[in-house]
Amino acid sequence: MKERPNNSSRYLVFATVSMGLLMTGIAGTSIAVGLEAIRTSFNVSLVTVGWVIAIFQLMLTASMPIVGKVSDIVGRKRTFLACLGLYIVGSTLAALSPHIGLLIVSRLIQALGAGGFLPSAVGIVAEAFPHSRQRAIGLFSSIFPIGQIAGPVIGGWLIHSFGWRAIFWVNVPIGLLILLLASLLLPSGGRKEGGIDLVGAGLIAGCLSSLMGAISLVGHAHTPQMWVLIGVLLLASFLLGLVFLRHEGRTRDPIVDVAILKATPFLAANIYNIIYGAGAIGVMSLVPLFAINVYGLSYLQSGIIMVPRAIGMMATSLITSMLLMRVGYRWPIIIGTALAAVSLALLSLEPSQLETLTRGLNSTTSLSLLMLLMGIGVGIAAPASNNACIELMPLRIATITGIRGMSRQAGAAVSITIATITLEQSGTIAAGFHVVFVVLAIAMVATIPAILAMPRSPSGPAE
Repeated sequence: MKERPNNSSRYLVFATVSMGLLMTGIAGTSIAVGLEAIRTSFNVSLVTVGWVIAIFQLMLTASMPIVGKVSDIVGRKRTFLACLGLYIVGSTLAALSPHIGLLIVSRLIQALGAGGFLPSAVGIVAEAFPHSRQRAIGLFSSIFPIGQIAGPVIGGWLIHSFGWRAIFWVNVPIGLLILLLASLLLPSGGRKEGGIDLVGAGLIAGCLSSLMGAISLVGHAHTPQMWVLIGVLLLASFLLGLVFLRHEGRTRDPIVDVAILKATPFLAANIYNIIYGAGAIGVMSLVPLFAINVYGLSYLQSGIIMVPRAIGMMATSLITSMLLMRVGYRWPIIIGTALAAVSLALLSLEPSQLETLTRGLNSTTSLSLLMLLMGIGVGIAAPASNNACIELMPLRIATITGIRGMSRQAGAAVSITIATITLEQSGTIAAGFHVVFVVLAIAMVATIPAILAMPRSPSGPAE
């Protein structure tokens, strides 16, 4: 029998797993602020330092569906504790890294841990609140922006006062506290029958790694031999992807149910999630770099402009969560995506054009307003898009959440890599960011047909 928290303890459970999500929110925006400091410290290129974020997104992509499946089989608590331990180890190694290579490896370990937070935590919350799942998950999704509010300010202050390594050290005591609370408070749960598809896990990791490797090498492709290597990696990614799909269709306990992926509403949802990941997650990690290099902001200012985005996300996701049963899924996703696209389009403007549009407001204020608009859009869209996939298979919530996370992080990882290559190859960083923002704004608008194919409301599937 699966142990379920009673009415008095379920809120402590919610608070404990929310602290894990809060920590990752703080860490996510802190590393974004610290990117330029890390690049300067190790004297590396934009493409190389971009891997500090891209490798994290890549491993989140590969690990989320795997951890979702693991969580469904071995239990939420065991999975949550194991992933939390990996996150602490990765943070410690990152803080001690003497060169960029070890830092990237440390971020890989950190991501393996972080990849388990969301699927296992969503499963824990859903089981703790079985009769108000949509509202509980919607409220849970509003926790992450709280960390994003604190992250840029804390990160900017830590970097200014102690250097970029401090943004990793701060995760260690927080992580240990959460580990203790989770050990004491989370219900033990139970194991389910089934196995873990290690072959499928290896195939999907190899497919995504080959793809990301090929994309990253484009920025260094100055010889015919390099282009041959890129072609080999792309071919390997394609072949591994085909083998993965074939394997998943035949294995008894697949990581990803291919039949689910082929269903029109789920396929549409994940097409949307890939673009959402690129425009609302991936490129947002580069906004502090954009603010520092294009607008001349300081580390602290580049963190401060991210705070309104998090505030907008938190406020609107809370409101949208309360209204989901009434308004359904599609309209919040459409409205939120449109606002995010407008924000990206405005970011593509030259500083003089933005100053004219905002009637002479200083750069920090103008960029803060654009980030607020992005946060409002994402906050409106996120609760609806988070629940839309789950509605298709509510009994496999962790697995579905893992696949959704994989799609979003894949979009984020690819967008970061392509964006840093674009910046490196453009005449100026400002010109590179203009191209990146315009392309992503168009891509966000292009997802509307996919949104219309997703489930309409909590009462049933897409019509």
